[in-house]
Amino acid sequence: MPQDFYPFVENGETDVTDGRTGSIQVEHPARVAVYDDASAAPRVVVIEPQDVRSYLEEITATVTRLAREQGGAIPFMVIREIVENFIHAYFQAPTISILDNGNTIRFSDQGPGIREKGLALEFGTSSATEEMKRYIRGVGSGLPYVQQYMEDKGGSLEVEDNIAGGTVVTLSTRPADEARGISGAERLGAQEAPAAVAAPAWQGAPSQTYWTHSQQQTWPAAVPPQPWPATAPQQPAYAHAPAAPQMPAIELDERSSNAVSLIAARGSAGPSDLTRAFGSSGPTWSRVLSNLAAQGIVTKVGQKYQLTGIGRTLV
Repeated sequence: MPQDFYPFVENGETDVTDGRTGSIQVEHPARVAVYDDASAAPRVVVIEPQDVRSYLEEITATVTRLAREQGGAIPFMVIREIVENFIHAYFQAPTISILDNGNTIRFSDQGPGIREKGLALEFGTSSATEEMKRYIRGVGSGLPYVQQYMEDKGGSLEVEDNIAGGTVVTLSTRPADEARGISGAERLGAQEAPAAVAAPAWQGAPSQTYWTHSQQQTWPAAVPPQPWPATAPQQPAYAHAPAAPQMPAIELDERSSNAVSLIAARGSAGPSDLTRAFGSSGPTWSRVLSNLAAQGIVTKVGQKYQLTGIGRTLV
């Protein structure tokens, strides 16, 4: 007989009672930290342990409500998909942080973690057990769906390790670098600004070697009187202006080069296109594209990126 799947938020369904004893139980409370003010400690809402389906439902509803109160725009269905993933951590210390006026939500746990994060973002890969599938779909659609949705809306999804084991999933309506507060200088990494242009050697020479303004017969009217070194040719001061500094050569790593090549070939591309073409994960390519945009190599048009004039010179 096929085993039924019961979506936990629909129609107020209760747990199935077919004589089997579930092995998944909720033992830890969930904590929702709401950062109303970045300069103050968050207020914390605690959701006590209860049966699995009710627990997941209450977490989803509470996080959605609190994020909306802050002005957030992340949809209920997206939040639900991430909340469901707490079952993979066996509900070990689930914590949700609502930041950035509700537009960044961070979900963390202290479960077994995710070793293959790239695979976790591919449709059809899942670690769900048969018991877990009584509460979630378990077909490997949750994280990939959320990633695609967030990127299509100009936002981001990031999957990282927690400090002492477990997983951290961050949703934001902004690109990943901005969501983590990374500045443009940090995105550029070790790239240095052009070196300052050295002053002409004659500046600061002893005063007794200077000619006075009265000795200069062709001084431009728009230029105020200036001393000249005795060894300098008699020509206007503006002829000594240093040449404009040359911009440093742009060096791209392998991923950046691949991204530029694909955008050049197609005219435009996004993180999902790069994932399909070269592998790795969507968040990784989001960071690559953000770095390229910070360097003026690409620009975002709609949900895709196109090469700028600088970018076209690299092809």
